[in-house]
Amino acid sequence: MASIKFLLLLNILLLFAAAVISHDLKEIQGQCKDGKPFNCPEQKGPKSPDPSGKDGHIDPSSQEDVPSDPGADGGGDKPADGDKNKPDCPNKNEGGNKPPDGGNTPTPTDGDNKPKPNGDNKPADGGNKPKPDGDKNKPADGGKDKGKDDAKDKPKPKPPKPNDPVSPNGPPADKPWYNPPLYGQPTLNTEYKGEWVIHNPNVGVNAMQLQLMPNNKAVWFDTTNLGPSARELGPKGNCPPNPDNNNEPDCFAHAVQYDVESGEVVSAYVKTDPWCSSGHLLPTGDLISTGGNKLGEKSVRLFKLNDPEPKFVERENGLGGGRWYASNCVLEDGSAVVVGGRNSFSYDIVPPKFDFQPKVINFPFLQQTTEPAKGNGPPVENNLYPFLFQLPDGNVFIFANDRAISFNPKTGETVKEYPALPGGSRNYPPSGQSALFPLRLSPDNSKPVPAEVIVCGGNKKDAFPNVDERYTQNKVFTPALADCNRLKVLADKPAWEKEQDMPSPRTMGDLLLLPNGQMLLINGAKKGTSGWNDAEDPNLTPTVYMPENEMGKRFKELTPTNIPRMYHSSSAVLPDGKILVVGSNSHQFYTFDGPFPTELRAEKFSPHYLDPKLDNNRPVIKEDATDKVLKYGKPFKVTFTIKSNTNLGYGDVLVTLLYPPFTTHGFSQNQRLLITGVDKIEKNVITVVAPPSGKVAPPGYYMMFVNHLNVPSRGMWVHLD
Repeated sequence: MASIKFLLLLNILLLFAAAVISHDLKEIQGQCKDGKPFNCPEQKGPKSPDPSGKDGHIDPSSQEDVPSDPGADGGGDKPADGDKNKPDCPNKNEGGNKPPDGGNTPTPTDGDNKPKPNGDNKPADGGNKPKPDGDKNKPADGGKDKGKDDAKDKPKPKPPKPNDPVSPNGPPADKPWYNPPLYGQPTLNTEYKGEWVIHNPNVGVNAMQLQLMPNNKAVWFDTTNLGPSARELGPKGNCPPNPDNNNEPDCFAHAVQYDVESGEVVSAYVKTDPWCSSGHLLPTGDLISTGGNKLGEKSVRLFKLNDPEPKFVERENGLGGGRWYASNCVLEDGSAVVVGGRNSFSYDIVPPKFDFQPKVINFPFLQQTTEPAKGNGPPVENNLYPFLFQLPDGNVFIFANDRAISFNPKTGETVKEYPALPGGSRNYPPSGQSALFPLRLSPDNSKPVPAEVIVCGGNKKDAFPNVDERYTQNKVFTPALADCNRLKVLADKPAWEKEQDMPSPRTMGDLLLLPNGQMLLINGAKKGTSGWNDAEDPNLTPTVYMPENEMGKRFKELTPTNIPRMYHSSSAVLPDGKILVVGSNSHQFYTFDGPFPTELRAEKFSPHYLDPKLDNNRPVIKEDATDKVLKYGKPFKVTFTIKSNTNLGYGDVLVTLLYPPFTTHGFSQNQRLLITGVDKIEKNVITVVAPPSGKVAPPGYYMMFVNHLNVPSRGMWVHLD
C-alpha cells in the first residue's frame, strides 16, 4: 500500500513539474519573434504581414510606445559586423556594436533633446554632458540584469535598428518624425546657442541670389538696372554698356565670387538683368542662372566652376517664356524645370547643358493659384517663387499660394492634388518658408523612401495690398504667420498636419537643412511682406527645428544677430557647418541711411552643434582614404577619426549628403539632404550605399558629412552619378 501511495505522489509531482516547464516555455516564446529572442541580432527572413493591416500605414497609437520591427520584411538594416547569421545571442558586445538591451535604447527627451530621467536609462550626469567613452556600453543600472524579471511581467519589444525608414506615410505630426530613431543611443547635446562673427565688412554687392559652388566659392548677384552698386567692376576704366539701361557705360559690379574661407571678393561680369531670377547647378558643378527682368527675362547664363576670370556667359532668349520670380527644380537626369514667373503660366525644361532649344509646357495651375487684383491695382499674385521639390517617384511637388499638386515634369500632367493649406499665403510676396524633409534610405535601397514637406510662416492673403504703395498710401504691416504645417506627399490620402508653431512669426526668412538632419530658420521679418519698404520688425533670432523631438519641444531659439536681414537677403550652409549670411536691401537703390539700410557686411553664424565642448566627439573625415566619386546604388567607403579615440559602431554615426541650393527670396531651390544607408562600420571605416537613382538624388556635387550622435564633421565634396 505504501508503494502505491508513493507512486501516486511521484506521478502528481511529475505532472506539476511538466506544467511549470510548459508555462516557462510559453513565457520565453513571448519574448521571441519568429522563434528568435527579441534581443538577438536581427535575422533576415521572409516578409511578415504588415501588423497595421493597412498596407504600409503605421498605426499612430503604437508609434511612441512600441517601435516598429525594421527587419520584418527582410529589407531593413543589416546586422552589425560579426553578428551576421548568428543563431544565438552574443554574451558581450562584439566588434564595437551595441547589444540592443545594453542601455543604448534612446530615452525620451526634453526641450533641449536631453535624456529625461526614466529609471534605469537615466544617465549618471543627468543627461547634460556627453556620456564618457569608457561607459559607452555600460548599462545605466550598473550592470544589473533585470531582463529575466521584467520579461515575466510583459514581453519587451524588439528595439529598432537605427537608420531604418518608416512606412511611406511616416508617423503623425504630433509624434517624432524619426521613428525608429536615427541613432542607437541618446544624442549628444549642448546649451550652446551659437556665435556670430563679421566675416567681411564690405562685400560691395547685395546678395539677392546666392549659390555655393563645389569649390568653396559662393556666387551672388543683384539687379543690373537700378543704379550703381558699392563695388567697381574693375580694372579701372572697364565700363561695358548696360543693355538694360540704354547701353549707358556701367563701371560697377553686380555679381561677385566670394571665397567662403578667406573672405576674398572678386567682381564678376553679368550682362542682362538677373533681378529676381532663379538658378541651379549642372551635374558638372557649373551654375545656370535663368530669367530676370527686361532683356534678362528669357536669358540663360552660365558661370563656370573653375573659370580663372569669373563671369557669366549669356544666351539672350534662351528660354521659351519670361521667367521673373520663377523657381527651378533639378530632375533625375540633371535637367531642370524653370516654373512660373510674373504673368507666365508655364514652365521651361532646361537640359543639363548650356546650349539647347527652348521647350515650354503650359501649366494652368499657376493661373489658378494667382491671387486676383484688388480694386484697380495689379494682381496680388501671392504665388511667385513657388516651392518645388522632386519626389522619390520622379514627379515634382509644387506649392503656390495656398495650394499644392504633384505633376509629371515631362508632360505637365497633374499626378495628385492636395488639400488647400488654410491660414494665409505662403509664397512671394507673403514669403513663407518651405523644405523637403531629409530623405532616409535603407542600406540596400529596398525600402520605400518617405517624403514629407514642411511649410512655415508667410502672411495673410491681403497682407501685400495692405502695405505696398501700388495699392495703398496708408501702410499696414500685418503680423507674419508663425504656424508650421506638414504634408506626407506620397500618402494615399495626404492631409496637412499641424506642426508646433515657431517661437516667433517670420516672413522672408530662409529654412535651411543642416548636416545632421535638423533645420534652421534664419533672416526675415515679423511684420509685412516682401517688397521695397514693405516689412518692419526684423526677426534677428535664428531658430533650430528638431523634428526628432516630441511635439512642443521641437524649436529652440539661438543667439540673435544685431544686423537686420530683410528683403533680398540670403544664406547658405557651408562645408564647415557654419552659415554664411549676406545681403539685405529693402530699397529700390543702394541706400545707406534711414531704416534698414542696404547691408554689405558678410556674417558667419556657428549653430549649436559647433559648440567647442563637442569637439572631442566630432568626427573628422580622412579625405585621402574616402571615396569622392559615388555611383548610384553602389557601396562606397568613408574613413574618419575622432579625438576621443572611440571605436564607433553601428548606431553611433550617420552619413549625410547635402545638395547645395540656390537661395533667393526666402526659398532654397533644389535643397536636399540624404540620410544614406549604412551597411557596416569597422575600425572607423564606414561602408555606405549610395542613393539608388537620380529620382532620389539628382546627379551632381554634394557635401558629405559624418554625424556622431547629432554632431557633424566638416563636410567634403563628393560627386554622385
